[in-house]
Amino acid sequence: MTNPDPFRVLVVDDDKSMRLSLIELLEAAGWKAEALSRADQVADRLPALLPDVILSDMRMPGMSGLELLQSLDPSHAPPLILMSAHGDIPLAVQAIQDGAYSFLEKPYEPRRLLTILKNAAVQNRIKQSNARLKDRLRKLSGLDRVLLGETAEVANLRRDVLDFADTGAPVFIEGETGTGKELVARALHDLSAQPDAPFLALNCATLSPDTFEADMFGTAGETNGRLAAASGGTLFLDEISECPPPVQAKLLRVLEDKTILPIGAQNPVPVSFRVISASHQDMSVAVQDGRFRQDLLFRINTVILTIPPLRRRRDDLTLLATHFLAHYARLYEMASPQITQDDLAALLAHDWPGNVRELRNVCERRVLASRRGSGTFADAIRADQDLSDVPDTLREAVASFERQLIGKAIKAHEGRMDAAADALGIGRRTLNEKIVKLGLDKDALL
Repeated sequence: MTNPDPFRVLVVDDDKSMRLSLIELLEAAGWKAEALSRADQVADRLPALLPDVILSDMRMPGMSGLELLQSLDPSHAPPLILMSAHGDIPLAVQAIQDGAYSFLEKPYEPRRLLTILKNAAVQNRIKQSNARLKDRLRKLSGLDRVLLGETAEVANLRRDVLDFADTGAPVFIEGETGTGKELVARALHDLSAQPDAPFLALNCATLSPDTFEADMFGTAGETNGRLAAASGGTLFLDEISECPPPVQAKLLRVLEDKTILPIGAQNPVPVSFRVISASHQDMSVAVQDGRFRQDLLFRINTVILTIPPLRRRRDDLTLLATHFLAHYARLYEMASPQITQDDLAALLAHDWPGNVRELRNVCERRVLASRRGSGTFADAIRADQDLSDVPDTLREAVASFERQLIGKAIKAHEGRMDAAADALGIGRRTLNEKIVKLGLDKDALL
């Protein structure tokens, strides 16, 4: 099968037989090759051919290989590999110091020549790709810069955000932890008809039924509640699936009545805000399990936006990584490290359980390592893996710990539930309730 995008090489040698020999070797290896007899012809030919690498003789009439190297713009020109039949080691050292990719002595060994050419071409294409990504990032603005990516799912998400931003309809955002749900919520607010209005973000897992009314409704004659302060803007209810049942009832009443009653007040206070909610959990399961009110779900999910996990956006990895590397390079006042072929392989091989948030942290670690003159993406990912499975909230952490303990006890006692309950220090009924609540499959554990 023909390679749809073969590597391109420009051969420069005044010896016709050498040129023909090299062209025959390179074309047999699948390269697109072109040859010139003089180095001073290269500048005119580069724009049309756009070679991935230049292979040039060292000593030629007129312009030499070293002079050709010095004439090339290192920021745009492809890598140059020099050859010489004279075994001039000092000249080879000078060539490398002046920026040549490599130096070969004639007669060359074909396999070694092809290996060096391929490595140089691959490096050049990665360099060009990095440059294109940086140029694309510089040209992005508005929503394209906020919701960065070129996969179809991300493009559709940007379109939906633009379509629904100024409708005022309740929006529910679903997506795994770390995908950027609050980023989407803020984009909806910023693109609405009132971007300067308040934006109040609440983590529902931290809302306490005991202090909810004082915090959110306020106290008459003393403090204004947070909901009154957010009136006229956007109320973002993050991780709403974790909202305690008593708080769910109070939120539903606010959304239905569009009023709040401060503690000690006689008359309700009108409030008006757009509600945007988000969760990493399947809300239909939460409703079925009795953990979330169905009537409240109907109030908040008029529009549903889904953020894809990073593992389904692998084509966006290099663009996102380039963006985060540039961001942290500016923050730490240093040059942004280049993404190498090994870096790209490490990025694509990882599953990214922490999604974009994890990638951002990995990129910061990569920049900090580069600041010390070392590090790779593989190293940065390995350093992050010990933390990637740690839940974000205390409730999730406790549930994860309980699953491990209960699973271990059931295995240790070979499915004897009374014995497992005794070992855990809880009653059999409590153990059964926890198995159901935590979604454990007893048969799968044995």
